[in-house]
Amino acid sequence: MPSFALKVTRLGLSSLSRVSPRLAGQAAFKLFCLAPSRLPQGAKAKAAHAEGRARLASAEAIMLSFPGGRAMAYRFNGGAKGRRERYLVVHGWGSSSEYMSELAAFLADTGAEVIALDLPGHGHSPGRFLNLRLAVSAIAAAAERFGAFDATIGHSFGGASIALAAAGFLPDIEPVLPERLVLIGAPSAMGWLFTDFGGLMKLNPKTQTALEAEVGRVTGRSLEDYDTGRGARDLGRPMLVVHAEDDKEVSADHARAYERAGGDVRMLWANGFGHRRIVSAAPVLEAIGEFLAEGQTANEDENALETDGETVISFSRTRARRVS
Repeated sequence: MPSFALKVTRLGLSSLSRVSPRLAGQAAFKLFCLAPSRLPQGAKAKAAHAEGRARLASAEAIMLSFPGGRAMAYRFNGGAKGRRERYLVVHGWGSSSEYMSELAAFLADTGAEVIALDLPGHGHSPGRFLNLRLAVSAIAAAAERFGAFDATIGHSFGGASIALAAAGFLPDIEPVLPERLVLIGAPSAMGWLFTDFGGLMKLNPKTQTALEAEVGRVTGRSLEDYDTGRGARDLGRPMLVVHAEDDKEVSADHARAYERAGGDVRMLWANGFGHRRIVSAAPVLEAIGEFLAEGQTANEDENALETDGETVISFSRTRARRVS
């Protein structure tokens, strides 16, 4: 049964749509972009958040500013002399760097400089709203502050955001193109989210159209552009796509869409870990570490990953690896 708050929201949008579908669409878009509560819900989430907060305590906290907002960044192994890998880690919708901290700490243990980013409206970043323009702007601000990244790693909404940032997809935002990308449980299109949201809010066709038009007005790209990709999927860089076929929040079809786009895309099916546990699952961390290590040695020796004709790292460009 719908909650009282949902019923009231539906009624308000319905009433406004009779006056102006355009205004109702704008109001619906603001609701769509409203960030959820930052407080962890449930005992497991509270424990994971506390553990993550403890890990982040060893990192340097830096507030980034960009047109339209600010974002908190946590830097591990910053300020060291000499060449080292630099990685950016970005969480998903309704999450924060606390929940990505096990991955960030794992990468930092390799000696790399690791930046974990709280997107606007999430974690310790100010604001109440998040959309793709704000997310990509925050990623670009991180690149401007810390320098080029050897790899960007993103979960869910964060994965889609790093792919769009690398593609230079949004007008007036400089591309953030790393040497390698890792997408974990990431969507490859956005239209389905707005369709589902419109259904939840019981929007009429005119208001639904106005809602979707807001995407173009706010982000500078139409919703159709997001769904067709426009170069966001084949970035000309090695990409590791990690997904679970049992993911109930982002269908595994999105991972297959990245794979079909061509280019150097490696698939890792991490079945059994769902949408959220996947970011800290030991086999996933190991696979990400191997994938990033491959990039470190590729420039030194073209055949450094081969021994007697057999590859050391068990990725295949034509066959997906499965962890289940």
